[in-house]
Amino acid sequence: MRHFGHLAEDVRGRLFLEQPQAFSAASEPRVLATALGGTLYSPATRPALAADIRKQAARGVVSMVLCLEDAIADHEVDAGERNLVEQLNDLAKDFTDCTQGHPLLFIRVRSATQIPDLAERLGPAVELLSGFVLPKFTPGNGGEYLAALTAAEAATGRRLFAMPVLESPELAHLETRQSRLFGIADLLAGHRDRVLAVRLGVTDLCSAYGLRRSPDLTAYDVALVAAVIGDVVNVLGRADGTGYTVTGPVWEYFPVQERMFKPQLRRTPFTEGSFTAPGTPPASGEEIRRRIIEHDLDGLIREVELDRANGLLGKTCIHPSHVPAVHALSVVTHEEYCDARDILRQEQDGGGVLRSAYTNKMNEVRPHRAWAERVLLRADVFGVAREDVSFAELLSACLCG
Repeated sequence: MRHFGHLAEDVRGRLFLEQPQAFSAASEPRVLATALGGTLYSPATRPALAADIRKQAARGVVSMVLCLEDAIADHEVDAGERNLVEQLNDLAKDFTDCTQGHPLLFIRVRSATQIPDLAERLGPAVELLSGFVLPKFTPGNGGEYLAALTAAEAATGRRLFAMPVLESPELAHLETRQSRLFGIADLLAGHRDRVLAVRLGVTDLCSAYGLRRSPDLTAYDVALVAAVIGDVVNVLGRADGTGYTVTGPVWEYFPVQERMFKPQLRRTPFTEGSFTAPGTPPASGEEIRRRIIEHDLDGLIREVELDRANGLLGKTCIHPSHVPAVHALSVVTHEEYCDARDILRQEQDGGGVLRSAYTNKMNEVRPHRAWAERVLLRADVFGVAREDVSFAELLSACLCG
């Protein structure tokens, strides 16, 4: 797999100074955690699930969650399990090497008992599976989930990752949040090699207070949610070797609806010609703005930028139109790349402070070292844009590619 691998080679050459590097399900965990990108969720009951996975892979999706939990009704669980086993066995026929050629696939279960049961029922198709998503993860139920995953690994001989979802009301409630977070941290520390990423279930957190953000607001505009995100990153996202990749919350909205505040992109960051397929006339700025609004991408773009600023990487996606924006925003800019390389190079010379290559900021070597290391890892996975290539051009290529 390779991010932007669905684009033609000449298009990638035009966009990237350093192209994204290939990875597979067998890559080391820190690479896979960075590579998750926009993780697309799909109900396990979809009758054409195998075809959906093939189609989304061809469009650039590199990670998917097949959901047996909140995405389906209670009475559909048995049928969903049967469909999931059947569809993954159908998909497995396409691959002689099951570490390549398909997205990283995870199953979101309802209970710990489903983990070893599904791993056994999948048979050879378990080779397609990268792990399980563990919903409503708490110190109380987390041990059972992780023990079941350990048992499934032993039974199948397959490396299986855990992605716990933090979404219980106890995390929203101030009086219990701290103890729950420290309890989760202690529990996960005993399974560090098995935890690929920690996911945030903001919809469930909001439900504890009857809240729902509008498409004009990001998760960070909801004070309760912003406080939880900050505390999760504080405890579980540290850059000292004890932390994990924490992924961004779901963006719930997709095409068109009336805005309370009208388009927030008063000044679009998109240039003439963005969202234009090769050989077609360039779109006007107003046309670009219209397409952004139709896709509800303006709010998503703001939220992904705030995710990054708050220490989150990757995002839960419930609509395929969201994935290209998440991936385009994950590409390392030329400026970030120059800063990160300069910081790490200067560290070898003893540290200190230096002016950035763009002459617009101070790079203080020791405080910025962890940031620089993360940037270069992201550069390996998502690539580095050429100096004159904007996010708009990356997104345009994804949507037209």
